[in-house]
Amino acid sequence: MNEGSIGVATMSADGTIGLRLRAETADGAEGEGYFTYSPADTDYESVLGHIGGLQPGESKPVPPWPE
Repeated sequence: MNEGSIGVATMSADGTIGLRLRAETADGAEGEGYFTYSPADTDYESVLGHIGGLQPGESKPVPPWPE
């Protein structure tokens, strides 16, 4: 994971986006999650735009979403 990113996004051959995300709170609690977005999901284009685009087989760091 790159400095300033909250995880990694990877696109599979069928265009599905997998997000492996990590969060930490000020008091030291940590959490991880894995989310998938298929091209048919309503949030797909928004997620893809936030990441800055992806191609099948490519992985990129995920920047934080605005609060």
